[in-house]
Amino acid sequence: MKKNEWICQQTIMDHNDEVYQLSFNQQQNRLVSCSYNGLILIIEQSEQNKEWIVKQKIKVEQYGYRVCFIDDNMFTFQPYGKEQMCVYEMNNQFTKTKDITVKCGSDFTCLFPQQYINAKFMLVSKNGEYVNIIRKKQNGDLLTQYSIHFGTNRIYGAMSDDGQYLVTWDEKSKQIQIRRYQEQ
Repeated sequence: MKKNEWICQQTIMDHNDEVYQLSFNQQQNRLVSCSYNGLILIIEQSEQNKEWIVKQKIKVEQYGYRVCFIDDNMFTFQPYGKEQMCVYEMNNQFTKTKDITVKCGSDFTCLFPQQYINAKFMLVSKNGEYVNIIRKKQNGDLLTQYSIHFGTNRIYGAMSDDGQYLVTWDEKSKQIQIRRYQEQ
């Protein structure tokens, strides 16, 4: 919380290992997190006292580095080293509803978070040696539009907030690369 300076308002202690990614929903009243202990936490802000409460714990078979809200009631989770991304949707609680096929290769680093660009209905997800661009269709389905292969799993980057530019650095090329989005 910020008053004159940043102060710690609350600490959630339910993860007992490294936390890899956090993601807020669009209303910013719900948070999802994933960690090395194979646990996904759904944390909601109480309307009365604004405290954050762990509402759901999802135990997964394989831990993952990346999790991201797509909208208020849907998030994606990328299990480590898998060529499927999991989609979770809200029906009283979050449940896995489908898998999306994505490219992978060996993974090593968690330092390239999933990112959803609402203006373009586009999810950017690094997985192993690939950066996958996934499109949300009008019916809500997610479909891998294309995958960029880097030949190394040490890829770092982000998409601009408007979805126009993807900026990456990878260990193989040792260069910053900027790709511009073109409507097809």
